[in-house]
Amino acid sequence: MNIESQLLDDLKSAIDRGQAAGEIITSQQHDEYIRIFRELFGPDTLRKLDGESLLKTMHGRLSSDSRCLSYWLEFMNNEMFATNAFGGIGGGSALKFGVYQRPTDGAWIGGKGTNPKAITVDDAIKIARQQRDELLAGDKSLSELSSIDDSDEAYSRLQELMESAAPELYRDGWAHKYWFLTHPDKLDDYHSPRYQRFHLYKLLQMPPDRVGILDGGAARFICAGRFVAIARALGVPISILTSALNRRTGGFHRFWRVGTTEGSDGESQWPFMRDGNYVSIGWPNSVPDLSPYIGEEKVTLKDRIREWLVPLHANSGVASRKAGEIVKFAREMAENDLVLACEGQTVLGIARVSGPYEYERGLHFPHKRPVQWLLLDSWQLPQPEGPRTTVYELGRNGENLLALERKMFAEGVSSSPASHRITARPAGAAVVMQLPPLDPFVARVDGILRRKGQVLLYGPPGTGKTYLAVRAATELAARQCFGKTHSMLAEPERAEIENPKGFVRKCTFHPGYSYEDFIEGLRPETVAEHLVFERRAGIFKQLCADAEKASDKYFFLVVDEINRGDVPRIFGELITLLEHDKRNGVITLPSGSHFSVPSNVFIIGTMNTADRSISLLDVALRRRFGFIELMPDSSLLERRKVGELPLGPWLDALNTRLRLHLKRDARNLQIGHAYLLGQPVTSVAEFSRVLREDIIPLLEEYCYDDFNALSDILGPSLVDVQGARIRDEMFEPNNEDSLLQALAYEEMQSFTLVESTELHDDSDDAADLAADEADDA
Repeated sequence: MNIESQLLDDLKSAIDRGQAAGEIITSQQHDEYIRIFRELFGPDTLRKLDGESLLKTMHGRLSSDSRCLSYWLEFMNNEMFATNAFGGIGGGSALKFGVYQRPTDGAWIGGKGTNPKAITVDDAIKIARQQRDELLAGDKSLSELSSIDDSDEAYSRLQELMESAAPELYRDGWAHKYWFLTHPDKLDDYHSPRYQRFHLYKLLQMPPDRVGILDGGAARFICAGRFVAIARALGVPISILTSALNRRTGGFHRFWRVGTTEGSDGESQWPFMRDGNYVSIGWPNSVPDLSPYIGEEKVTLKDRIREWLVPLHANSGVASRKAGEIVKFAREMAENDLVLACEGQTVLGIARVSGPYEYERGLHFPHKRPVQWLLLDSWQLPQPEGPRTTVYELGRNGENLLALERKMFAEGVSSSPASHRITARPAGAAVVMQLPPLDPFVARVDGILRRKGQVLLYGPPGTGKTYLAVRAATELAARQCFGKTHSMLAEPERAEIENPKGFVRKCTFHPGYSYEDFIEGLRPETVAEHLVFERRAGIFKQLCADAEKASDKYFFLVVDEINRGDVPRIFGELITLLEHDKRNGVITLPSGSHFSVPSNVFIIGTMNTADRSISLLDVALRRRFGFIELMPDSSLLERRKVGELPLGPWLDALNTRLRLHLKRDARNLQIGHAYLLGQPVTSVAEFSRVLREDIIPLLEEYCYDDFNALSDILGPSLVDVQGARIRDEMFEPNNEDSLLQALAYEEMQSFTLVESTELHDDSDDAADLAADEADDA
């Protein structure tokens, strides 16, 4: 196996950073997770089971601990086993497992995803038995594979053996994940052939079967040897390699070719696209602005566009194909996808999609997608692919994808997608300049809100959840309501957004918070010296009423500490209307009044996972929210130090110790970076106060008076185990040097230390950031 040395260095760096941040598991965690899984569901366990016991072990969902195989493969995520560390199989119907137990009544459901049906226990057992036999047969084939042969030939033979051993399961992602977990040294944990091939191209390798990423019939096992070989070269388990690949590439994205001329001899629109930071397509007089129709079903939208195109084409089949291309451009092309602007087979530029569909009247090609240009260089695609189409998804010809990735690698263009999004302006808004793209975090919030209507920011204390929630809401409101960034707003505009009755409103849940506070309830009033009770709208009902009166504006509610309230009781009937496709539907409240949630209302919630795990949230509510996890981010403390102690590496080392010694749910009990950012810590005295008054009391609570554990985390110089106390004398002003020496943990040696420079002021940081971005580009 040949792989660029620079790629190996990049992967080593990604692994080191990911493990230091707790985002990639260690080899020890990997081995422990695998051991636990094999004990519970390994071949030896399944071989001993039969009948209803086998069925419930594989697919039962009613037990309180949910310890069935299918649950562990898709959802299990705690201190015993983190399934998300071994590749995801989420999405789709529960019938992807062939059979499942309905949680409401315990009935067994079989059939196909589009036609589920109740089946008998005996029929369910037959399915589980057949699956068990194929899982064991596949395990046997993997056991016979040489542990030192990672050649393409060996894995091509493995593909044939697996197809023969498991004719019903070899195509299934969940079965592939099972075989990976029982043989983590022989398979990769990309459980989709599309993802496997995507990452091989990112590694500048042609898949051994030369199949593109769009081939739905691609084999799952034939590419595994490539990942096995790279993991061995790095000396890490394969799942750690794939986690690093995910970090390096930013996740899966698609590749598109967009033509820049109208027909074969039309005038080129490339200069306008290049200079305007967009790609666009034509039909200015036949296809109007699609913004009002984007939310329609794909088939409905395509039929609508086809009717507009029929007068242009004598062949209705051509009109249908062109309508499909327009739908792909307006709906399917997604943020972070790569686009090649082409004239024939000549590539003029490579860009990353940075925002949703737009329409600009007056352009010859008025249907637009904003992009960030990565490379403006003319070169040829090695193989013809979609030469007569305006919009074409690349991926059927592997040579073109490989050439694209090699071109980007040679030019030093990052393969990690930027998460920039330019929010569409409100109709009629006057904008005198192009707004800068949203920062990656706000762009991610924006994407979830557009898709779900509400998002929950969750994570340990001190990770900036409330700050980020408010910042995202005010930035999105400023852009949508005024066509400006929040920093550009005049004071009256800012007041319109941030006042208690403005576009961004806030509330905090607590144990006493009620339905009456949130939706509506009776409140006492004094009228003519008599006490009466009047019905009064709660904060959310009032916000919805205001949003209905200003349907062209966006309204945001930031709900802080959402898990501290009795969420099902507070939300009440609202739980039905939160779903994006049920917005504007009407329900009757207990008071008899009618209520609906407009589509221009968005909720951003925050949740401290040190108080309560996300898994304990009401299931109905959980399904209606999108989620963003916020973990400690030491990179925000880059260049910051007190004395000779670098704060970023110190925080990483402290959290590494915390995860090691607290064990149970320790990941959610880490210390966030905001403790050192709220009021920037620049002196030893300031750092000493934050440590003694904010961080140590939190650690004492986590340790439940276990001063041995506290000493393991903070160090024996700060903790008197025998006296069961913190050594307060270490925090006195004359002991600053001793305090810093006590906090210089050994683990910090494995982290990158800050440069020996003074802290810059804000203007210096801004200049550095601009320079870094210029270098990256």
